[in-house]
Amino acid sequence: MNLHVFVDESRRGRVYLLAATLIASRDLAPTRALMRGLRSRGERRVHFTHERDTIQKDIAARLVAAALRTRIYQGQGRSEAVRDQCLRAAVSDIAPEGVLRLVLESRDHKGNLSDRRTIQSALTSCGTSPDLAYEHMFAHEEPALWVPDAIAWCYGAGGEWRRRIEPIVEKTVNLGTIARRRR
Repeated sequence: MNLHVFVDESRRGRVYLLAATLIASRDLAPTRALMRGLRSRGERRVHFTHERDTIQKDIAARLVAAALRTRIYQGQGRSEAVRDQCLRAAVSDIAPEGVLRLVLESRDHKGNLSDRRTIQSALTSCGTSPDLAYEHMFAHEEPALWVPDAIAWCYGAGGEWRRRIEPIVEKTVNLGTIARRRR
């Protein structure tokens, strides 16, 4: 199966969560249409944190109904090392599954460069083709990025919110506490 993976993160205090949503090529158009339909009038994107409670509940229910597969990678720490290790774990986990394309929400130039280095290193380490296409996009450019944004938020919120999206979280990987990288 040809898969596209969309990645976004959420931070809850010292806990960093990276959500990777796997979408089959045939399901991309319906997923994008679903997410565009969930935007509030006049908005360029769905940003889960900024939505009203009733809208958040509706979005979570629709994502579960769409059966969108997501994996969560989490770690604790204050540094960029936590993101790097979560991203490395995600790439190593998903790359062998026929992933065509990996899309991450764009950060600043330095952050995007760090992500690219981490992805390339992870692909090399796991023996997967370094030709896997990966790119950074702004959230308003790719509605499929709104899915891991919502799922990461719900998972990080815990309690009722985590229970709402558990049916589509197929795997969680807890990397524990990650120390800062040495310079």
